[in-house]
Amino acid sequence: MATLDEIGQEKQRISERLARIDAERTKLAPAASPQRAPQRRARGGQQAAASVSLSDATLQAVKAHPDGASANDILNHLSRELGMTVRPNHLGIALQRHRRAGRLENRDQRWYLPASAQREQSEHAAMTG
Repeated sequence: MATLDEIGQEKQRISERLARIDAERTKLAPAASPQRAPQRRARGGQQAAASVSLSDATLQAVKAHPDGASANDILNHLSRELGMTVRPNHLGIALQRHRRAGRLENRDQRWYLPASAQREQSEHAAMTG
């Protein structure tokens, strides 16, 4: 019978120890929660470029390539010049939205400003410069 008593005592010690650990864990959890909340960031590292939308940045990238830009050229421009990390499918959605709205054209897998937008841009440059 001595072994059953020893087993019972050991179970009691382990239960008390687990209770102390749980109490300490709950005490530490509320103390750590307020500090973690402000440190949350947007996914993709785009917090530095939050002032420029993906839509506007895409148009800027195409304008920077007057001979047309491939999707990879645009991704590289967004990353290098604007510090934006953009998923390829999100860029594709933005490009197609501009195409449907008539702000961009896609010829031979390269993106161009439409002829009307290029004329307006050259006229604006001539008037200001």
